[in-house]
Amino acid sequence: MQLVVARIGRAHGIKGEVTVEVRTDEPELRLAPGAVLATEPSSVGPLTIATGRVHSGRLLLRFEGVADRTAAEALRNTLLIAEVDPEEVPEDPEEFYDHQLIDLDVVTRDGTEVGRISEISHLPYQDLLVVQRPDGSEVLIPFVSEIVPEIDLEEQRAVVDPPPGLLDASQAEIASSREDS
Repeated sequence: MQLVVARIGRAHGIKGEVTVEVRTDEPELRLAPGAVLATEPSSVGPLTIATGRVHSGRLLLRFEGVADRTAAEALRNTLLIAEVDPEEVPEDPEEFYDHQLIDLDVVTRDGTEVGRISEISHLPYQDLLVVQRPDGSEVLIPFVSEIVPEIDLEEQRAVVDPPPGLLDASQAEIASSREDS
């Protein structure tokens, strides 16, 4: 099975390095020198990682055959895809691959049906579960343990404990108000 592990960003310097937006919890395994990765678009790859380093909090990679800034810039927005055994699971029991979460039923602690996970949106600071509701609408649920306390892969469900207003805007609480002057 193929998993997106990173997206190539802008070129860095003049020797062919690029910044990457990491989309895996195991970058040291998936994005190590020597790793051969498929790409989207496929015409760009496969790409073999020559070197990797962290600079100012960002991962920089250089690929074999990419020797200058022009070649590196041509890779911008390319997705890097690793081949993963479908039976493989992350080492940490609190981590999940996207394919494990897609199509899980989402219910509240009291068993109320919310919908089904249709997608995982990877943002820089947290992931969001995109949940398709029975009425066809979508709700975005932050994938943090305070809001999603339980993932049960055997039962194929995710249990959520949403704060007021997350699932129903009419239940939102006003945190503060300004007095008229």
